[in-house]
Amino acid sequence: MRNFPSCFSENGVQIADSSSSCIAKTAQNLVSCVYQCRLSGISCLITTTWTKNLMGQGLSIGIDNSANQCLCKFDIKPWLFSKRKGSKNLDVDSNTVDIYWDLSCAKFGSGPEPIEGFYLAIVFNHEIVLLIGDLRKEAYKRIDANPIASKAIFVAKRENIFGKRFYGARAQFFEKGQIHDLTIECDTVGMHDPSLVIRVDSKAVVQVKRLRWKFRGNHTILVDGLPVEVLWDVHNWLFGNVVSDAVFMFQTCHSAEKLWNNGQSISDPSILSLSCSQRFRDSQLQGLGFSLILCAWKNE
Repeated sequence: MRNFPSCFSENGVQIADSSSSCIAKTAQNLVSCVYQCRLSGISCLITTTWTKNLMGQGLSIGIDNSANQCLCKFDIKPWLFSKRKGSKNLDVDSNTVDIYWDLSCAKFGSGPEPIEGFYLAIVFNHEIVLLIGDLRKEAYKRIDANPIASKAIFVAKRENIFGKRFYGARAQFFEKGQIHDLTIECDTVGMHDPSLVIRVDSKAVVQVKRLRWKFRGNHTILVDGLPVEVLWDVHNWLFGNVVSDAVFMFQTCHSAEKLWNNGQSISDPSILSLSCSQRFRDSQLQGLGFSLILCAWKNE
């Protein structure tokens, strides 16, 4: 857990004692979300990681301080018939963290993250700091809390996506913005001159030809009338082995441009660490900032 808020670096989603990452040898079906909040006046990051495998769904929660030190973590291991509803009390520096969840009626799509019919609440010293899911009334009744908005800010998301030529995801880049469909199209098998196309709601926003020469790059697009920096690294697809992934970053802060000043890959752990630490500072100063990293794995 310690490495994840330095943002998607190697072993960065080790919340559930797994070493899956953007540059891992094998890919898990997982989605990790990072929320920024304040606990007793201290800036902290709450990370939720949803996983899916043959054993069922899983959920891991971790809380780190601004120095990336793990304050606490809690795992709900993959379930089939149990642990869909419960609560847990944790101690953090003589304070109490209560975690409540109800996934008994949760509905899932193809990914590990629930779509509806659930809630997850994190309470610090009897105050709600994070509440996600659509069953908010049920959550308030259970934890006997006032129906107030959670104080956490959604700042980053990482998702493993799978495909052969087309790769899809959904994202909301701005708090009051629309939910958009993202599509990445790239066919590298047997192609003499492969190309890359990234679409938002079926509209092509990034088109890269001569991809073997432009396997890393960045481009600014407009989403909901605001700029979003798109960065890509498909080196592993073109020159790596068959189990390698490509990495795509969508970032609402202009600081993403700094990633490319020295021509390094966005899958490099140190570069990703710089990206997120800078992005968090920018989000605090500008009131903006959201990072989405898609790790695209080819289905063989």
